Amino acid sequence: MADTSDWWLAVPRPVRTLPADLAAIVVLVVLTTLSIFIPGVKETPLRIVLGLPFVLFIPGYAFIAALFPEAGAGPTDDTDQDGDESDASATGHGRDGGIDGIERVALSFGLSIAIVPLIGLVLNFTPFGIRLVPIVVSLVGFTLVAVAFGARRRHALPVEDRFQVPYRAWYGSAREELFQPDSRGDAALNVLLVLSIVLAIGSVGYAVAVPSQGEQFTEFYVLTENESGDLVADDYPTEFTQGEARPIVVGLQNHEREDVEYSVVIELQRVEQVDNGTNVSVLEETQLERFTMQAADNETVTRNVLLQPDMVGEDIRIVFLLYKDTVPAEPTAENAYRELHLWVNVTEPSERVVQARTTR
Repeated sequence: MADTSDWWLAVPRPVRTLPADLAAIVVLVVLTTLSIFIPGVKETPLRIVLGLPFVLFIPGYAFIAALFPEAGAGPTDDTDQDGDESDASATGHGRDGGIDGIERVALSFGLSIAIVPLIGLVLNFTPFGIRLVPIVVSLVGFTLVAVAFGARRRHALPVEDRFQVPYRAWYGSAREELFQPDSRGDAALNVLLVLSIVLAIGSVGYAVAVPSQGEQFTEFYVLTENESGDLVADDYPTEFTQGEARPIVVGLQNHEREDVEYSVVIELQRVEQVDNGTNVSVLEETQLERFTMQAADNETVTRNVLLQPDMVGEDIRIVFLLYKDTVPAEPTAENAYRELHLWVNVTEPSERVVQARTTR
């Protein structure tokens, strides 16, 4: 016992005298920060379980603790059972300046919803930007500073005026209500209440631990590079000279919830309209290029490709076929996982260019 007391006395006094509710806030902040950054833990549902109150409740509660260190008068504190003024009011302890527990909880949620976006707005105008690490560091710093101010202001008040969470009173009332009911009906309601709470906690825990998979898909697109060097889905090359090479960018984003090795086949096709223009029939085709693209889950990958059509004519179709599995012996738009196409015109090189090439 003496060793325990000596160890506790070695802890700095501000930590030893930190009110229980503010100490719980600090512990939750530390646990949440660890769950966000520790490898192996940040991928678990614990990050969500701790992260939600960290964003929606904790900053507001710490700020309210700094603003209102006083204990507020509850709805039954103003008068006693005989209608007389309570002792707290008669002694002149400034409880009227505080807020009660319900108001404190409600304001904590409201202020948290206001504080977090404001911190994000400020970060948006800094070099750090709105990213995970700056947001977490800012919220942790704001909360700990508010806790320090709240603890200091609370200690400056007389003991009887300080806000305290009545843990023991809650525990005693709950135990008496659950284990010492006034009637069998109250006992049945208590059992039903406990079962409901267990079921609710179990349902929420299952939903967090086993989230729905959602839709699995892959984004597949063709891009070009504009004058400023940005990739855009516009200004595709449509006019070619036979043998001329024009650059494009083939890109994809993996949302399959697993690592995938994709195959891309690029074909040049001469087609004709059939069924009153609703379908096309491939008359001639040649393969321009085939390659693979490996992408982890939620990863975006791109590849620069040079299109060099050698088939002369108008409305020549360049087809981009994406496959997740083995590429069939005859790749077509019908058996591809994703399909894109461009319509281009390919002309023969002019006589002058042909002569120049012959001379060389």
